[in-house]
Amino acid sequence: MTNMKDREEGFERKFAFDEELRFKANARRNKALGLWAAEKLGKTGADADAYAKEVIVSDIQEAGDHDVFRKIRADFDAAGVDQSDHQIRRTMDELMAVAVAQIQNS
Repeated sequence: MTNMKDREEGFERKFAFDEELRFKANARRNKALGLWAAEKLGKTGADADAYAKEVIVSDIQEAGDHDVFRKIRADFDAAGVDQSDHQIRRTMDELMAVAVAQIQNS
């Protein structure tokens, strides 16, 4: 019985660790994505940082990445920025990979 309990606790710790990693990676990715989008929108300095924070906050609207994508898509469309949906999603994926690697190496 002790082995099952130890195993269960191990799975719970692994799950908690993975969820924390996912949360941190999403936040890091969203900040980098916000700065990338801000550059495309012509924002610099404090304006770029403020926009990156808007992107981070937009991620709490619903589960998944759809809310972040919709915000950037809408802002690009409003500003006439020529980026396809594929380019935005590819950048999101690339920045997520970078964020995960940074967190795992820290």
